[in-house]
Amino acid sequence: MSDHDDFGGISRDLPRLLGRRRLLGLLAGGAAATLAAACTSGPAGSSSTGSSGGASAASGVGAIPAETGGPYPADGSNGPNVLDDAGIVRSDIRSSFGSSTTTAQGVPLRIELTLTDTAGAALPGAAVYVWHCDREGRYSLYSRGATGENYLRGVQAADPAGKVSFTSIFPACYQGRWPHVHFEVYRSLADATSSGNAVRTTQLALPKETCEAVYATDGYAASVRTLAQVSLASDMVFRDGWDRQLATVTGDVTSGFTASLPVVV
Repeated sequence: MSDHDDFGGISRDLPRLLGRRRLLGLLAGGAAATLAAACTSGPAGSSSTGSSGGASAASGVGAIPAETGGPYPADGSNGPNVLDDAGIVRSDIRSSFGSSTTTAQGVPLRIELTLTDTAGAALPGAAVYVWHCDREGRYSLYSRGATGENYLRGVQAADPAGKVSFTSIFPACYQGRWPHVHFEVYRSLADATSSGNAVRTTQLALPKETCEAVYATDGYAASVRTLAQVSLASDMVFRDGWDRQLATVTGDVTSGFTASLPVVV
């Protein structure tokens, strides 16, 4: 059994002894206060379509648009809640943890997010939960063939510069959607235990040129066809504007890619 979490020493063992909710309550400290001041409007992740993106852009505050969490969040809002599991706090999200240790295969992708408030101040201690589909377009815990897995899901707390990063694989393009990564922002790790505490739910879009390069590799054949049938302009989430959600991507299919996105909340 391997949970691939990033805690070391006593921090690694305590979630199993105390339970994650109790441990995170002990660790929350001042991190929650920092983001609470930056997010006085409260939770804003309940949008059911991408329409809220237009409202955010019109307001001029620069905040990343709120978007749907989709049907496969595993955050307690629709079925399972992986956020309350020991092992979910980790940077490498490629493998399942707990009863399964299956590793999702695909072109390596590093996801780097930088969290700031609308004044440009970093949000250290804020937490981010990311999830996305695998190379076959399946979501762990929900899709046929992946219901016994919880890979490609993880939580990280922002460093003093407001940065979080995850090691993952490039997601597929499945029918009707542009290639994307879901994520939720929380005030702290202590809050990152259910969707009701999220201050922002949104999605990251991946550039077309990178998608085309990845989908030309082994294992992504089905994504070639589905990518040709969709565009950012037609996508149900990104069609009302994607300038604050389109990641900057560097790298190549051999060494892997890094997708970077500034996230204003």
